[in-house]
Formats: sequence, C-alpha cells, structure tokens
Amino acid sequence: MKSRLTVLFTLVAILCVDRSLVAQTIPKDELIFLTSEWKGERFADGRPKISDALVERAKHIGIDDAWTVLKNEGYTNQFEGNWKLIHNDISVTGRAVTAMFMPSRPDVEKTIKERGITKQGRKGNTNTWPIETLTKGDVYVADAFGKIGGGTLMGATLGNAIFSKTGNGVVFNGAARDLQELQNINGFNAFVRDFHPSFLEEMVLMGLNSPIRIGNVMVLPGDLVIAQREGVLFVPAHLAEQVVSTAEFVTRKDQFGFETVKSGRYTTGQIDSQWTDEIKTDFLKWLGQHPELGAMSRPELDKVMSKRTW
Repeated sequence: MKSRLTVLFTLVAILCVDRSLVAQTIPKDELIFLTSEWKGERFADGRPKISDALVERAKHIGIDDAWTVLKNEGYTNQFEGNWKLIHNDISVTGRAVTAMFMPSRPDVEKTIKERGITKQGRKGNTNTWPIETLTKGDVYVADAFGKIGGGTLMGATLGNAIFSKTGNGVVFNGAARDLQELQNINGFNAFVRDFHPSFLEEMVLMGLNSPIRIGNVMVLPGDLVIAQREGVLFVPAHLAEQVVSTAEFVTRKDQFGFETVKSGRYTTGQIDSQWTDEIKTDFLKWLGQHPELGAMSRPELDKVMSKRTW
C-alpha cells in the first residue's frame, strides 16, 4: 500500500511540474489542432518543424512571388509592412517562435513572475523568457501591441543572446534599443516598429508559443517567416513547401522567358500563359543547362503549371 501511495504521489508531482512548465503556453494538443494541416515533424511542444533544407531554400525566393502563391490559395492576410530595420540588405528567414505581451497589471505580473521564478526556474524579466526556448533557425516573433517608448523588447545584450541561439533575427510589433550596438552583430537583423532609447517597462509576457497578431496577420508557432526589405510574410507551415517550390519555379520561368523572348524564339504572350508541350520541353532542356537553378521533372512542371494563375 505504501509503495502504491508513493507512486501515486510521484505521478501527481510530475503532472504538477509538467503543468507549471507549460504555463502561459498553448497546450500541445491545441497547437496540433490549430496546425492540423501540417503532416510533418514537430518539436516536443507540438510546433511544426519545417526542415532546415526548406528554410535554406526559402532564403533565395522573392517575397512577391511567395505572397502571390498564398493569395491564390486564399491566404490573403499573411503580409505586414511598415517596419524599421537595422540593415536593409539582410533578410530574416526561419520558423516562428511567438510571444504575446500586454500592458502590465500589477496583480497579474506579480503572480506570473512568482510562478516563473519559483516553479519554472526562470530568471530576469519576462521579456527574456521566450529567448530561453529558441533554437537554431528560429525567428523570435513578438506582439508588443506596437508600443515604442517603454516597449523595447531587446537591446544589445538580448540581441546577442538571440543571435547566438538562432543565428537569425527578430520581428517585433514593438521597439528595440541600442541600435548602434545591434548594428555590430554581424548577420543579425531586426524588423521593428521603431527604435527608442528607453528601457522596457509596464509590459508583461502573457503568451509563449501561442497564436499572436502581428498587424493584420495571425501568426502561429512554426510558421515560415520570410522577412525582406518590403516587409514580412508569414507562411503557414503546411504551405511552406508549395510556396517555396512555386516561387523557385517563377524565378526559373522568368529567366527562361527573358532569354527566349530576347532571342525571338517565343513571345511574352506565350511565356506568360499556359505552356505548350514544345515550350515545356524547351524549358526543361534549358534548365538542364543551368544546374545552379536546380532540377525539375516533367511531372513537377506539369503540376505547377496546372495551378498557374500568376
């Protein structure tokens, strides 16, 4: 009897610890439910895990082409513009880790911090907690409700911590400070609403790896983030392969079209409409002469052309 009670109390203790560890995060089964279209690998918390190879390919596509693919699939609320950047020539591409901040309320902030420090072993202010969860290839995406003064989620110290964990940048619907020092982090970039000299104040973390809103976009953990000079595109994980593959084809198609139109072999009307078998054959032959653009089979070409509305 004693041994059974010992086992029971141990299980209860484990459950209590597990519940505390996922506090402020969306339950795993709920995240899987919201991202049920994703059929691939997942992180331990349920976040879709887009492959490193696909993320790498996504770094080389145009945001305009990717946006068009999403629009044609009915995803019309995936782009957000009007950002300030550290560098105009450094894009940020990776898997979203999301955080939601709200204006501070003393009773709520007090209980959240007490739980985080005493039961979860967390340290520091709540704006550092999402950084602890980051892994290579992640993009830290935070909704700080557009706050500028007192809304600086990151300075030079946290910027270095983020980059050392992810090798990537951030997207903040809020602000950052220490612009001069952040510029010195080689390869790092931030998409923020503004830069401000103030310290973070009157803000508290209310959601970690939960759905958040960035401007006009609903962002889910695991979304593919494509942030370029034009703005930020959030691609649902289950559409990432289709978006990247189609955008890659558009790049190849455009280059093929430029060359064949210039040589007089085809007209712009022929290139910019459904292709005949002759054009498809010529395209695949041309692609074989440009290995740097990647390979493509006839079935793959037929599939992408069958959905062509761009």
